Amino acid sequence: MKHRYRAIMVVFLAVSLAALVAEAQRRGPRRGGRGGGQEALKQPFRGMTANNKIETDLFEIKSTGVSTKPVVAAAKALLEGISPEQRARTLYKVDDIEWRSWDNRHFYKRRGVGFDEMNPSQRDLAFGLLKASLSADGLKLSKDIMKLNGTLAELANNFDEYGEWLYWITIMGNPSDTEPWGWQIDGHHLIINYFVLGDQVVMSPVFIGSEPVHATSGKFKGTIVMQTQQNAGAEFMRSLPATQQATATLTKIKDQNNAVAQAYKDNINLDYAGLNAAELSKKHQQALLGVVKTFVGNMSEGHAKVKMNEVEKHLDQTWFAWVGDTSDESVFYYRIHSPVILVEFDHERRVAPFRSEKPTRDHIHAVLRTPNGNDYGKDLLRQHIEHHHADHDHSHEASVE
Repeated sequence: MKHRYRAIMVVFLAVSLAALVAEAQRRGPRRGGRGGGQEALKQPFRGMTANNKIETDLFEIKSTGVSTKPVVAAAKALLEGISPEQRARTLYKVDDIEWRSWDNRHFYKRRGVGFDEMNPSQRDLAFGLLKASLSADGLKLSKDIMKLNGTLAELANNFDEYGEWLYWITIMGNPSDTEPWGWQIDGHHLIINYFVLGDQVVMSPVFIGSEPVHATSGKFKGTIVMQTQQNAGAEFMRSLPATQQATATLTKIKDQNNAVAQAYKDNINLDYAGLNAAELSKKHQQALLGVVKTFVGNMSEGHAKVKMNEVEKHLDQTWFAWVGDTSDESVFYYRIHSPVILVEFDHERRVAPFRSEKPTRDHIHAVLRTPNGNDYGKDLLRQHIEHHHADHDHSHEASVE
């Protein structure tokens, strides 16, 4: 009897351990100073892949005809408006690992100059940089996410971890009309990486979200975010014929967080899945592009148009995937994935002011990335450095001769 009981207990423990391991693997490593994030940052940047292969010749250095002078001027004004000590904390090299060190959660000491330490005029300069870089919708979304982080502080009674001003700005490289540089805002539910080279812009990775998504009380009562991205995705999915909905659906079960390309996931492999846009009618292709634009349109209008042209050029290589139901008020996840863009939208489990086992529409995460090595504009930076070095070498040879 003892042997039988012992055998049952061994099996029970083995199954329990396997379940715990499986859940840990599904959730992924803890990030930012708790092992997973720091380990990921030790890996050289490669970029997101599909089929474990970087596609080449997707991005080129060229003139867009859309001026970045307002962004350069706004960045210089911010640097001039903060103290020398703040400036020293804010400036990094253009290829610094600080680009990749962002995290939605407060698991590490954020760097740069914080809105919480800025005086009102400095905050105006910081928002001036966002205004010069983003569309009116993008600026409003950014400010509203910050406000809702203030609402979360009120609801959770936790003003150390959450708050309207707990966001930090860093600038990589020196703001320039010709040389590569960029800026980053980093904080809870709002991360924007903005790379500039001449009049070209790469705005990715971008992480946007909120919990709650709608303030029904408190200082920022009435503030609401992410409904455009949520509704556009749902409406597109529901508009598809039943057969194409079935093809797009990875699973109807939505009982967990499904986003895979968040912080420290710069080098993940994510194969194409779901419904190929080449199979869509022209009407549905345009509708899918409309969903993409709800994300890309947070850039300034001219650069958003440049990016949307790039996305449309690869439309036949674009895939739409869905997790969850399509009924009203259902929770879901969707993904739009091509060689030049990745969009993820995810209804997540509650974290604060309380935790939930099931995802909810009141906690949203969304990510925009540039696969195949051009997150943070790194492929353009690589080409710039190679070209610059080649010119330098030729000049040196000529002087020697």
